[in-house]
Amino acid sequence: MFTEADIDRIGRSVQTRTLPKSEWTHAAHFAAAMWVLTHPNLVAERDMPAVIRSYNEATGTRNTDTTGYHETITQASIRAARTFLAKRPDAGRAEALRSLLASPFGRSDWLLAYYSRDRLFSAEARRGWIEPDLSPLPF
Repeated sequence: MFTEADIDRIGRSVQTRTLPKSEWTHAAHFAAAMWVLTHPNLVAERDMPAVIRSYNEATGTRNTDTTGYHETITQASIRAARTFLAKRPDAGRAEALRSLLASPFGRSDWLLAYYSRDRLFSAEARRGWIEPDLSPLPF
């Protein structure tokens, strides 16, 4: 699965916009979040959106109301990653990432337990944070 070196490579490659688009998977999004959360010069909630938007543009993905960057998914995913990092602070990012991916949050559709599909995939949710309409997030 993912190692500390993998997390560093993915995080740096997304930031420098050199990660092959085929590697920008659901798991890689969480790996990048783990990297940003533990990078001393970055604030995840503030910096991750710009990193993802820039990466998308560099790989030919437009950031629009229907594709590309999604603020609500990004911020919810940062919360999930932060929670898993905090659960075992001495375990390291790779173990936290493996635990997260093995949990229900590791599924690409995990947010549909908290948001209706229409709400989660609305233009409003892409542009800014919106609260869940089905159930509160657990973190």
